Amino acid sequence: MTASATNRAIDAVWRIESARLIAGLTRIVRDVAVAEDLAQDALVAALEQWPESGIPHNPGAWLMAAAKRRGIDALRRRVTFEHKQELIGHELQILQQLDQPDLAARLEDVQDDVLRLIFMTCHPVLSREARVALTLRLLGGLSTPEIARAFLASEGTVAQRIVRAKRTLAEAHVPFEVPGRDELADRLSAVLEVIYLVFNEGYAATAGEHWIRPPLCADALRLGRILAALMPPEPEVHGLLALMELQASRLRARVGPRGEPVLLGDQDRARWDHLLVQRGLAALRRAEKLSGTLGPYTLQAAIAACHARARSVEETDWPRIVALYDGLAALTGSPVVELNRAVAVTMAFGPEAGLELVDSLADERALRSYHLLPSVRGDFLVRLGRLAEARDEFVHAADLCDNARERELLLSRAVACDS
Repeated sequence: MTASATNRAIDAVWRIESARLIAGLTRIVRDVAVAEDLAQDALVAALEQWPESGIPHNPGAWLMAAAKRRGIDALRRRVTFEHKQELIGHELQILQQLDQPDLAARLEDVQDDVLRLIFMTCHPVLSREARVALTLRLLGGLSTPEIARAFLASEGTVAQRIVRAKRTLAEAHVPFEVPGRDELADRLSAVLEVIYLVFNEGYAATAGEHWIRPPLCADALRLGRILAALMPPEPEVHGLLALMELQASRLRARVGPRGEPVLLGDQDRARWDHLLVQRGLAALRRAEKLSGTLGPYTLQAAIAACHARARSVEETDWPRIVALYDGLAALTGSPVVELNRAVAVTMAFGPEAGLELVDSLADERALRSYHLLPSVRGDFLVRLGRLAEARDEFVHAADLCDNARERELLLSRAVACDS
């Protein structure tokens, strides 16, 4: 195997094993920053040794053993030079846990460790931006430059967020544990929000030169599948997974040959990934079976399932989608949900009904700078034959849009109104 091929293999191993490795180390050292440092040291050792020795049979165990050795060395040096009795006693206890030959083989709690790490990185003591960055770093295995590119931020900004997040967790003494029943619902909602935020940025990028970013969707899907395996009784976990599987099934059809956006009505449904559709429908059935009252992610998944089951836009069950949006709007009170509901109303009952709903949202503060409000209104006006007004709406939407590809689409729709 060439050196470049080995490095690619190491990168793939790291993406798969890093979450389990950091989680297992965090359980031992009780400090996520120290755990990540040890894991990174093990990665460096792999980069140095594997090109010559080859990829080991069990790369995860190899990385854990390497991290353990570095932890032992670091703690021994610290014990040698530190004289504070309390610190020495604490670190000798850690050293005793680390210095066990069969540690890598005894990680029977590794899945529980990953679950604890997910809740730790999504703790409400952190800002949303910090949760996303830390989750992608520790659980997604992404480097700081990769996270920076994904969210169009500078590497320095992302690095500072990650450093501050780890410091905040340490200073707040956030325990490495799954929260108790009394706070599980709030904490789980934060975890689900972070995962779906990552997925959404991949599915419809808010800015930049690309309309979709499939690697982000893939990372979010991997995290969602891990969470579903770790928390099988939680319906909204399966609801979110179903939503992401169904949405991801359309990715190949969402862009044209030059990377231009392809809207739902123009997509070639033969290009949808039908394996992902089946996975999504199965996850949706699990979510519906676990709960009589559907949560917001399960409701969105049910809407996506209506699209997935239809052979065309015309054959879509739009009245059912409207009913599902009714439930979602009542549950969330979100004006964005109301805007999406207006689209479904138009498809089910005509553009006049949809336009009336959109106009009622004009004064919503949350939508004042949201480019999809004038974009949706422009589409309704086109359907009504009011092309001059529609052109103005598309131009206004383009002015508000930060994504280059989507802006081009909006301006082309404005030109089409003139012609």
